[in-house]
Amino acid sequence: MIPTFDNTADPAAISNQLLQDGAVVVRNVADEATLDAISRELRPHYDKQGESFQTDFNGYKTLRLSGILALSRSSADLIAHPLVLKVADAVLLRHCLNYRIGSCTAIEILPGEKDQVLHRDDSFYPLRIPDVEFQISAMWPLDDFTLENGATRVVMGSHDLRDIDDIPESDAEQAPMQRGSVLFYLGATVHGGGANLSDKPRSGLINTYALGWLRQEENQYLTIPREIADSYPDHVRRLMGYQSHNDLGVYPGDPDGNFYRS
Repeated sequence: MIPTFDNTADPAAISNQLLQDGAVVVRNVADEATLDAISRELRPHYDKQGESFQTDFNGYKTLRLSGILALSRSSADLIAHPLVLKVADAVLLRHCLNYRIGSCTAIEILPGEKDQVLHRDDSFYPLRIPDVEFQISAMWPLDDFTLENGATRVVMGSHDLRDIDDIPESDAEQAPMQRGSVLFYLGATVHGGGANLSDKPRSGLINTYALGWLRQEENQYLTIPREIADSYPDHVRRLMGYQSHNDLGVYPGDPDGNFYRS
């Protein structure tokens, strides 16, 4: 069973449970107004380009969007949510000076979609370092996630790096949660989208945060136009990657040594 916390829980307790079990849910974190604004801002982009990422892996009845900070200003409130950053601090800053967005993706699973293939989000990195988590993920339901409409499936404890081919589908348990809650899982935790057996779509926003000395999965400098990036507050720009990590990633005007902390 996926451990679940109230939004008043100590972030240290949440982080410790996440490191132990590989995934946790925190209830009622985001407010309705923010969620409504994000859904409203994403809708025309889903309708215009949501089918662009359809593949065998992503599914053919699933809409996806990337470059979220260029499409929805309100999404910054979730991407840089204080609770998310406290959890990311606890997990990632053990192994880096700062961290960055790995990727930001909006996902709408339409009725009739099948279970997604089980996978690890950090599998594109070509190596492993024992006891070092390369990234964490925060999945925000913009609609209620239910057993019927495709709530994310998670294999608890799978951050032990067991071979995915040895994991039976029955080991994956769904994470139903109300709109505004958040599912945290480690980059090494095996998971996948669920089948939507309902008659309505379900939408969510998944953000990953990666160690500052790793390359981002989604290049925020090219995905987010510079004028849009510059319009965000400093802590959001730093999450996009506009900061150095020691002598890595230095750029003209970089405030030397002024690293982001939540």
